[in-house]
Amino acid sequence: MIQGHCYCFCGVVTIYLSLLIHILASPTLHDQRDALLGFRDEFPTGESNLSSWNKSSTDYCLWSGVTCDDKSGQVISLDLLETPLNSSLKTNSSLFRLQYLRHLNLSNCNLLGEIPSSLENLSHLTNLDLSANYLRDALLGFRDEFPTGESNLSSWNKSSTDYCLWSGVTCDDKSGQVISLDLLETPLNSSLKTNSSLFRLQYLRHLNLSNCNLLGEIPSSLENLSHLTNLDLSANYLVGAIPTSIGNLKELRVMSLNNNSLSGFIPISFTNLTKLSHLIIRFNNFTSMLPSDMSGFYNLKLFDVSYNSFSGPFPKSLFSIPSLQYVDLGGNHFTGPIEFVNTFSSELQFLSLDHNRFNGPIPELISKFLNLRRLYLSHNNFTGSIPRSLSKLVNLKDLHLSKNKLEGEVPSFLWRLSTMMICHNSFSSFETPSQETLVQVLDLSSNSFHGPLPHWICNLKGLSLLDLSNNHFNGSIPTCLRNAIVSLLDMSLRNNSFSGVLPDIFGDATKLRSIDVGLNKLEGKFPKSLVNCKALQLVNVASNRIKDKFPSWLGSLPSLNVLSLRSNEFYGQLYHPHGSIGFQSLRVIDISHNDFSGTLPPHYFLTWSEMTTLTQGSDYMVNPTKVSRYMGLFPESIYRSMEMVNKGVETRFDRIRQDFRAIDFSGNRISGKIPESIGFLKGLHLLNLSDNIFTSDIPRSLANLTSLETLDLSSNKLSGQIPQDLGNLAFLSYMNFSHNLLQGPVPRGTQFERQNCSSFLGNSGLYGLEEICGSLHAVSLPTAQQADGYSEAEEEQMFSWVAAVIAYGPGMFCGLVIGHIFTSRNQERLTEKFRRRKLIHPKCSLSTSLAFSNKHI
Repeated sequence: MIQGHCYCFCGVVTIYLSLLIHILASPTLHDQRDALLGFRDEFPTGESNLSSWNKSSTDYCLWSGVTCDDKSGQVISLDLLETPLNSSLKTNSSLFRLQYLRHLNLSNCNLLGEIPSSLENLSHLTNLDLSANYLRDALLGFRDEFPTGESNLSSWNKSSTDYCLWSGVTCDDKSGQVISLDLLETPLNSSLKTNSSLFRLQYLRHLNLSNCNLLGEIPSSLENLSHLTNLDLSANYLVGAIPTSIGNLKELRVMSLNNNSLSGFIPISFTNLTKLSHLIIRFNNFTSMLPSDMSGFYNLKLFDVSYNSFSGPFPKSLFSIPSLQYVDLGGNHFTGPIEFVNTFSSELQFLSLDHNRFNGPIPELISKFLNLRRLYLSHNNFTGSIPRSLSKLVNLKDLHLSKNKLEGEVPSFLWRLSTMMICHNSFSSFETPSQETLVQVLDLSSNSFHGPLPHWICNLKGLSLLDLSNNHFNGSIPTCLRNAIVSLLDMSLRNNSFSGVLPDIFGDATKLRSIDVGLNKLEGKFPKSLVNCKALQLVNVASNRIKDKFPSWLGSLPSLNVLSLRSNEFYGQLYHPHGSIGFQSLRVIDISHNDFSGTLPPHYFLTWSEMTTLTQGSDYMVNPTKVSRYMGLFPESIYRSMEMVNKGVETRFDRIRQDFRAIDFSGNRISGKIPESIGFLKGLHLLNLSDNIFTSDIPRSLANLTSLETLDLSSNKLSGQIPQDLGNLAFLSYMNFSHNLLQGPVPRGTQFERQNCSSFLGNSGLYGLEEICGSLHAVSLPTAQQADGYSEAEEEQMFSWVAAVIAYGPGMFCGLVIGHIFTSRNQERLTEKFRRRKLIHPKCSLSTSLAFSNKHI
């Protein structure tokens, strides 16, 4: 009985204690619930997981992401992975009241701001994951490192919470991590800092900062982006060496650092990048040799180190990589012969070794690359002949062998190629094609070919470039060539020995842009069918024997930029009253050393609109069919060229600048006034009207030609004064007014003072040449009456000796007597005249003996 009472008493005590513990514990558990609700209210949760946390649900242990201890009911785990909190974690956050929390996962919750120090209150934490947060802040921090202005980054702003929609940003669909940042052509205009917020985007896979005007060095902290697979820092202004730490980016597949100013060595750590498929570092300043063993890059497809300063032998281990498709070693200092290993890159399609110092023969083993389509070996020191084994390369389309020391016969299998550039060698003959010819670009210039032009060239259908210049071809130009030039864009036969007429075969050559047959022995008429070639930009028939009237109909060609008819036998008038002048696109014209005559009306130059505008630039007129794969930076004779007299010297313009404007009418018989409309050609750099019969005053409108560098008006019959305003032409560095009838003061100014005294010879009335011809010229110049007296004396003196010569023989004695009488009578005047001559500087005897003797010669 007593025992039963004891049991009853114990049960009552147990129940009482349980109730007491529950009563005491309830406030603590309520605190847990309130803490969770308080934490929820700190964020703009919207429709997120936290919106399921509500006061009507009392069992918080069942709330999403919450785990409680089974016994105590304390919150021990909070997993809010990928819950978009979109705000910062406050220092006094209700989260820190969950003091028994062991696991906290706030990964990828778009938390902003800093990690609060009060996180230390969660003293029971064993697992903490705050990864992939602060991405928005990282992006904004990166933006603020640059003077973005109106760039793409200016659209990144704090008011926009969804950074995955920002320009250039791509996020992972599941995790929300920033995995791609593409800021191509965003003008960052600064350097990439070592502690840049960019490096907080740890899950970044693709980074494109190409052409962003980045400055400075590549920071070593780039290694923090360990998930990178694609890195593009090309076309910036980066300097210095590649950091060794870049070898830690072991996931890299594509790396583009081209078109910068990077220098130094390629770090050894590069060999760690075994997953690389594309390595592009062209156009930098790298030195040293490539790694001796490159076979470890077994995933490599594209390898481009062109136009650096790499040296050493040919990297033969590179070509053992089976996956290799594209190799460019051009523009470096590699030396020695080309050697290949026994195993070959069977997928190789592009191989460029141009602009190096390779020597020896072209190896037969190149024929093992059966998929090869383009082969560039130009600008080296290769010797011998073209290997016959190359005929096995049935997929080969382009072959560049220019500027080597190759010789012998050009094999027939090459005619099936699309592009064949073999200029600047010593080839001497062709093997006749045995099959259909497919060549579209054919450059055989600067070799040793000789004899008549082979008639099989007439069978080249689809030809766009034909360059046979600088050889020894002779005979006539075959009329059958009309079949090959239907699709022709550019033709050059210059500097050969072609004779006969230039055939009139251009009626269907409507695509023709340039024709150059200068420096031959062509004669006859100028081909009128060229009027159908509306695309013509350059016509050069200089230094031949063509005899025809001026082809004024060329003025109707809308794109004609350069016309050279110099040193032929053209004749007649340049202007016909009933014909249109045209030449609206003309930039350079040279019709010197012909037999043109007649006068030019005042309005003659008004239609030459291309010369009326001031243009600036460093570009050159190019032949587009010869532009190299790098847009003309390293060309093979791609530039338009011609010869002209410049500053009194015969000059070859290997490159004609786009902004160059020139007129050369010298060495003809053109008369009358210089047209006033010449003053409208403000873009003119060179004007040569010398050796004609121009009369009257020099047009004052010449002072409008503010770009003029060369002015030659010598050997005409110009009179009056030199316009004073010509002294204001800042770029005028050469001028020649000699052998005219000019008078008056020479203009003052630096441009005139820098001229040679000879530029003013043969003008008896000019004065004020002290600064040009030296201080001795300061003696007063003779008056007009004195000059007439000197002229009379010279005539008398000359007459005396002429009389003596005529009297030679039977009348020699009488002639001597007469000469003695004249000499004696004028002895005093001659003596006085001689004294005056000695006072004048010998360089500047312009108004006395030289002027007058020139007049009578």
